Amino acid sequence: MANLNLIVLYVEDPAASAAFYEKLLGAAPAVMSPNFYAFPMAGNGTLGLWRKSHVKPEPTGSGAANEIGIMLPGADAIAACHERWSAAGVDFEQDLATLDFGPTFVARDPDGHRIRVCLLDN
Repeated sequence: MANLNLIVLYVEDPAASAAFYEKLLGAAPAVMSPNFYAFPMAGNGTLGLWRKSHVKPEPTGSGAANEIGIMLPGADAIAACHERWSAAGVDFEQDLATLDFGPTFVARDPDGHRIRVCLLDN
């Protein structure tokens, strides 16, 4: 079975998006170039930020059509993350709420990509 280990977001300004994700993740990018930045993720994965105008084939659509996620091991961790991101000035599409699958919130990056924080699946 193949391992899904790369998520690439198309962004207008990779440096600005990298600064946003560095603040959110508390980690510096491992790869930096004018048109692409990459952050290592747990489990040998990578989050890539690729300048939209340099993607081939040319992408269509917007960042709000899907979401990436961060799964945390408990309601307290989710609440603490929401509090840290609020203090950092992150924009939220959905404030902390409890849905069918537990506590969650949704933030937006500078390009409108949704970032959902929710409970870790067991």
